[in-house]
Amino acid sequence: MKLRTKYILFVIIIHSVALILSYAIFIEDKILFFVSEIFILLSLGVSYVLYNELINPLKLLTRGANAIADKDFNVKFLPTGKYEMDQLIDVYNKMMDQLRIERTQQEEQHFFLEKLINTSPIGIIIQDFDEKIQKINPKALQMLNISEREALFNWTELSLRPIFKEIIQIKTGESKTVIYNGVNTYKIQKSHFIDRGFTRSFIMIEELTLEILATEKKVYGKLIRMMAHEVNNTMGPVNSIIQSSLNQSLLWNNKETDNIRQALEIAMNRNNNLAAFVRNFADLVRLPLPVKKPIDVNKLIANTSKLFESSAMEKQISIEYQISDSPFIVDADEAQLEQVFVNVIKNSFEAIGENGLVQFFTDSNKGIIAIKDSGKGIDELTTEQMFTPFFSNKKDGQGIG
Repeated sequence: MKLRTKYILFVIIIHSVALILSYAIFIEDKILFFVSEIFILLSLGVSYVLYNELINPLKLLTRGANAIADKDFNVKFLPTGKYEMDQLIDVYNKMMDQLRIERTQQEEQHFFLEKLINTSPIGIIIQDFDEKIQKINPKALQMLNISEREALFNWTELSLRPIFKEIIQIKTGESKTVIYNGVNTYKIQKSHFIDRGFTRSFIMIEELTLEILATEKKVYGKLIRMMAHEVNNTMGPVNSIIQSSLNQSLLWNNKETDNIRQALEIAMNRNNNLAAFVRNFADLVRLPLPVKKPIDVNKLIANTSKLFESSAMEKQISIEYQISDSPFIVDADEAQLEQVFVNVIKNSFEAIGENGLVQFFTDSNKGIIAIKDSGKGIDELTTEQMFTPFFSNKKDGQGIG
């Protein structure tokens, strides 16, 4: 029962009792009965005034509470001229002003945080209370090569992927460096925050690939230059001495020295091979800057693949073309791009061995160049190490491709 209803019932009962008593006591004295009725009416009037005095603040409080419940902090009340009521209104208005300011500040901070997360160069994943993804920023989507729908609704399938297994296994407060797809290196950190009294986790993914590659390139470049310098400085004088010795015909007139001569020739050839081997590394470090000019990729692929026609016939490898009708013009270094195609086709032939297929596909509208072969593919272990310098699973591979 509401307080207002209780007050009305109380007033009605009290005045009904008073009316009955005055009738019973003063029924014989009409003047006193009339006076008592006047007092009862005055009491009713005073009760009505008090009702308004007491109930109006409650109505005001109710309206204010409803406004707060609806998060409408623009509702304010005007002074009424009554001291107690005006004090209540003043407190309420100040509270609403403070709530409005705090809500504005909270919204600004929220929008700033949202923008910061969405534009961050670090991948950020925010989990819900069940450790599923609640929010993921564009950088994380790009790093993990997934769509936002997959991240939010296909958690069961995603959790089976290697990178997500690492994310699940990492504990709060820990960081870990992982290699994804055998190429990209990421640093994963997990932390937590408190939301409505409960702990929630978030993961930060930082890409280290470019920094690591730049450092490795610098170190390997310096190492290769030092090796090439030392080898060339050694091989030159040694070969010169061997050549001078071989040119001394008086030393080789005797058949007994034929074995020595053959050994010297083999040593000189081996030195030349070693010098060529080191020179390949040095050339890799000193790869010239590309000289770009407009070239037709379709024509370049056709010309390059012709170099392998005889080898393809010998190994019974078919070559198919799905080339776009319109010219595929790009700005590139023709010699370097041709070398790329040569290396890729050569690798395809090596992967196939015999009796296989190599397909060339281009789409000038979408900017796609694809070379596909029917080889056995690359196993998971090789995939993880294939971009590591000097790693090769070929018998005579140098690992500089």
